[in-house]
Amino acid sequence: MKFAICNELFENWDFQKVVQLVAKTGYQGLELAPFTIAETVTEVSAARRGELRRIAEDAGITIAGLHWLLVKPAGLYINHPDATVRLRTVDYLRQLIDFCADLGGEIMVFGSPNQRRIQPETGYETGRRLAIESFLSCAQTASERGVTICLEALPTSQTNFLNTNAEVRAVVQAINHPNIQMMLDVKSMCSEELPLPRNIMACQDHFRHFHANDANMRGPGFGEVDFRPIMKTLRQLGYQGYVSVEVFDFRPDPETIAVQSLNYLKSCLNDAAQKND
Repeated sequence: MKFAICNELFENWDFQKVVQLVAKTGYQGLELAPFTIAETVTEVSAARRGELRRIAEDAGITIAGLHWLLVKPAGLYINHPDATVRLRTVDYLRQLIDFCADLGGEIMVFGSPNQRRIQPETGYETGRRLAIESFLSCAQTASERGVTICLEALPTSQTNFLNTNAEVRAVVQAINHPNIQMMLDVKSMCSEELPLPRNIMACQDHFRHFHANDANMRGPGFGEVDFRPIMKTLRQLGYQGYVSVEVFDFRPDPETIAVQSLNYLKSCLNDAAQKND
């Protein structure tokens, strides 16, 4: 498996400085939040996209993909009752797919809790159907550009739709398209009743990306979550995608978080390998 880190941790850093630190620390990939690059990706020229990709590649870093997809621009919504809003959202998701592919990325993590919340007047079943239709409308573009949209479960404290991996898995199965899959997030799984190793195993046929963080919103190793059984399970499954560090609490500082998180994940993986050999 490979290791990546999400870029919003490096708030206001120059992009070249970010990729140089990420490479020096030992990561293979960088995951981008589009709002850190521009208000909308349509503002990012082809030349700038090529430049960002070259800067990363020159440092030995792959841009793994995108997350926090619909933070900007305002007014996007995958299951809004207004068809005009949904069409605008699908159009922007297609723009994001092109942006991701232009940067060399292959994964788009769909979290965006506020842009998927089902409104009371819509109702769950209608909201679910509209979301499935929106994702299916992006599937052909994703396939053509070699990008996989990975749906993320988020707890009820953040949204009222796709709250568990089981719910996400059911939607992915209903969509039934190879470029619409799921991702797993440790912090979110901590809010579920199913123990993490069993939860990961239950999703083995569908997850293509993995976020590593603690239930306390900090990096792996900065809280009480034991990542040894997590890394053991990923290893047993033969997972070869990215384990991407995503934090929401930026203390004590980006460099310390990046270094200590990766060291901890590697130590847990090494421990799992030694016990399995």
